[in-house]
Amino acid sequence: MLTDMPKNRARLLVSCQDRAGIVSAVSTFLFQYDGNIVQSDQYSTDPEGGMFFMRIEFDINLEKTSFLALKKAFQEIASPLNLEWSMTLAHQKKRMAIFVSKEDHCLMELLWKWKSGELYVDIPLVISNHSDHQKSVEAYGIPFYHIPVTKQTKIEAEQEAIDLLKQNQIDFIVLARYMQILSPLFVQTFPYQIINIHHSFLPAFIGANPYAKAFERGVKLIGATAHYVTNDLDEGPIIEQDVLRVNHKYTSSDLRIAGRHIERIALSRAVQWHTSDQIIVHQNKTVIFS
Repeated sequence: MLTDMPKNRARLLVSCQDRAGIVSAVSTFLFQYDGNIVQSDQYSTDPEGGMFFMRIEFDINLEKTSFLALKKAFQEIASPLNLEWSMTLAHQKKRMAIFVSKEDHCLMELLWKWKSGELYVDIPLVISNHSDHQKSVEAYGIPFYHIPVTKQTKIEAEQEAIDLLKQNQIDFIVLARYMQILSPLFVQTFPYQIINIHHSFLPAFIGANPYAKAFERGVKLIGATAHYVTNDLDEGPIIEQDVLRVNHKYTSSDLRIAGRHIERIALSRAVQWHTSDQIIVHQNKTVIFS
């Protein structure tokens, strides 16, 4: 259960050009503000001019220094070091919206994990271009919005969805088998805040009907890929992938059924890592801290 997060637990993500003194500067700063580091992970692509990435969990004395004051003070050391960074309080739940079409296996996995306390988020709404899952979603006490999408109404439908997301102060979006291609405007409105599950082991079988393509190719492994959405179809930074061994006896339908299990696992892991601030995006790749 991911409940009862410490009120004073904070997370810091840092990325920058690698150079000497970064860890010292950050740890000294936290020490000066009575911060107690409880976990620290770091990764360097190349000590000679490469990129440096770091994730720190630490406890702070909120009676002495407010969180906003701490962030403001950290900016003063981050600027001269050219750090890209984010700092969050662990107990503040991220607000997640789910988009879904007709298939419900990924949707129900996320809802079950949320209900059981395994997924530390708030879910203010679910949006779908079909009404099939309205009763199932509302049974969890979550508002369901049916926004049909056609070629003629796509612009208006996306704007309606964007308005709902902003009204509900959504932090990130999960496409739980939402079978629509989002417009550049939508993607730009929520940069690296949209997680998609693609039902193949990317970069293989990009686009529609990957299980049919996998069957035709006679693959021995099928997979699923959770990734951030960009304007390049199914080519955004990969967060998680998983695979399942199959054989010549599997029909296209068998592959699809088996694949649903992998999709649920890969997507739920990706969402968990995102909500726990374990991911740093650099160019078209991700660094995932354990």
